Amino acid sequence: MAKSVSTDVLDGALTVLKTNVTKMVVCSAQPLTYTDANTTMKLAEVVMATADFILAAGVTSGRRATIAAKTAVPVLTAGSATHVALLDVTGQRLLYVTTSTAQALTTGGTVNITAWDVEIANPV
Repeated sequence: MAKSVSTDVLDGALTVLKTNVTKMVVCSAQPLTYTDANTTMKLAEVVMATADFILAAGVTSGRRATIAAKTAVPVLTAGSATHVALLDVTGQRLLYVTTSTAQALTTGGTVNITAWDVEIANPV
């Protein structure tokens, strides 16, 4: 038998991001916990809103959430940026982590975060 999933199920997972993420942070390493991302490894941060997440068909299959680009995000701590994390500040949850192109950041400078996707594919 073939496998299938409703777009409602896929959108349900992506909606958790859309409705709960209130901060995106640039990190110096892969955070494993909320505290890692929000304190220990945080180099830069920017406030997020539901409008920063657009749900649509996936590039290859399934569904995706496109996370809006953020420009001129203030750098709080110098370091080498390697990851970006999405945080639920109210619930103190680390909801999603992805890699980024490594770049050196300087305190007082700014960093641009390009738009990126979280994609959930259809089952195969």
